[in-house]
Amino acid sequence: MIRVAFAIGDYPPEERKLREGVALGYSSAEVEVGIVSVRASPYGGLTPAEIQLVAPYYHEAFIRAEADGFDAVVPLGTLDLGVDGARSLVDIPVIAPCEAMFHVAAQLGDRFGVMCYNDGVIPRQRTQTRFYGMESWIAGRRSVGLRLSEMAANKDRMVETFLRQARALIKEDGADVIIVHGVTQCPIHIKPDWLMNELGVPVVEGIGAPIRMAALLVGLGLTHSRIRWPKSKARPAF
Repeated sequence: MIRVAFAIGDYPPEERKLREGVALGYSSAEVEVGIVSVRASPYGGLTPAEIQLVAPYYHEAFIRAEADGFDAVVPLGTLDLGVDGARSLVDIPVIAPCEAMFHVAAQLGDRFGVMCYNDGVIPRQRTQTRFYGMESWIAGRRSVGLRLSEMAANKDRMVETFLRQARALIKEDGADVIIVHGVTQCPIHIKPDWLMNELGVPVVEGIGAPIRMAALLVGLGLTHSRIRWPKSKARPAF
């Protein structure tokens, strides 16, 4: 049995329950998904400053996951919080959801349409894409025009806008795969299989893709290069 830890920050109880349920749903006969808590809250939104400030909290959770016997760890959310540094802190694979989506999508098409929460997060998404060397694969970016914390109360509007914008990415921008940059859209409130049926193209989301990629690497006996990520003896201090 391969054990994959899914690291979740501080959310309101019902919101956290939704995220835990979706993550645990990616367990299988070969893969056990477990929940690890992070002492940071991305629910209200994160600016670039906060993205850097919360990294040590994710590092602490990843170290704890390894100590608890998990074979790999995935943080909740497509901001890939704490991942780069954590790969020098632990010996298990630390899988970045946004990065994982790109590499899964690259097996399915070569023109990605990226769906974001709102236009304000698109600059950050563009920065991530360039960091991962995937900008040439992007057909376009659009959003549903909502903050994370607004989606549950505006689900119908979110679904309608998502479909309209995703169809525009396909028909107007030439996308052949949709990447959901924001798990609250999909798979939390919209199921990926339903979306694929509606849109007629593959939809790659940020919970299932990184969890299954984590299990794949563990099954192959692979982890991160110590040339790229030298092992560090540093530990988060709180």
